[in-house]
Amino acid sequence: MLTNGVAAAVAVSVIIPAYNAGPELEELLGRLFAQSLPPHEVIVIDSSSQDGTAERARRSGARVFEIPQSEFDHGGTRNRAAGFAAGEVLVFLTQDAMPADDRLLEKLVQPLRDPWVACAYGRQLPREDATVLERLSRDFNYPAASSVKDKSDLERLGIKTFFCSNVCSAVRRETFVDLGRFDEPVIFNEDLFFAAKAVQSGYRIAYAAEAKVVHSHNYSAAQQFRRFFDNGVSMRNNAWVYAYSSVNKEGSRLVRTQMKALARGRKWRWIVKLVVESVAKYAGYQLGKRYDRLPYALRVRFSMHRAIWGKLQADGGGGGKGTAVRG
Repeated sequence: MLTNGVAAAVAVSVIIPAYNAGPELEELLGRLFAQSLPPHEVIVIDSSSQDGTAERARRSGARVFEIPQSEFDHGGTRNRAAGFAAGEVLVFLTQDAMPADDRLLEKLVQPLRDPWVACAYGRQLPREDATVLERLSRDFNYPAASSVKDKSDLERLGIKTFFCSNVCSAVRRETFVDLGRFDEPVIFNEDLFFAAKAVQSGYRIAYAAEAKVVHSHNYSAAQQFRRFFDNGVSMRNNAWVYAYSSVNKEGSRLVRTQMKALARGRKWRWIVKLVVESVAKYAGYQLGKRYDRLPYALRVRFSMHRAIWGKLQADGGGGGKGTAVRG
């Protein structure tokens, strides 16, 4: 049971999906086992890596389960790993999310002392090589102040109420099971859809700003297009969540914030890059929402997560909530 003595009492199972994680995985696992709240176990579920990821994880003390790459999906793979877990709290990390200090797990788990907080997610700090656009994006989406969101915030925040990131998140195992785990198969947003189910069931979502990981990506415009195409696909198949996207317009606010910061700094070259990137995101998202009108070959070509399309097609799921891939 989670109490005020959470740091000393709670059993945490850390779950990390991995694919060709590289030598950084050993540093990540070393930092996890050195936490002020040591994990009960670290589970690495490896999708047929070819660079020795599974062996590195075992050497570093993780429990390792291996699956064919063709079986990976963002929801189902995490559900499978959660089924192996023994801890009362499940912490989901990605292979490229590096703990910023030794208090990550302690601070991430703390909000779960409130029985009405279903899950908590941590702050993402930019890597040293992050571009100015990526740094502004991290500052916007992951501010320095913690917060808690619930159903009363829907009118003000819209879909942002459901924002939660499996780059670094924690959920009570009991709540995870009670709410039906992650949707599967799902191409994107399994964390957001789970948080949406939680909020609609009366739970709260906590943002734990003191739980910090170093994580960022310097995506090209083409990569942003593919990423937002997958985002659009997942939203197209979860209309019950997409209905809240008309409130707040978070994407537009981010672009305006970035534009103002770049103009103040007279970073004209980056303003051009921001415009190109924003157009790519918008085009990808709009096409993703209309993916059912595209030939199957184009859906796969436009997608960042191409391998999952065969599974989506075979299983009849388009990204959650029992909907179908059409055509």
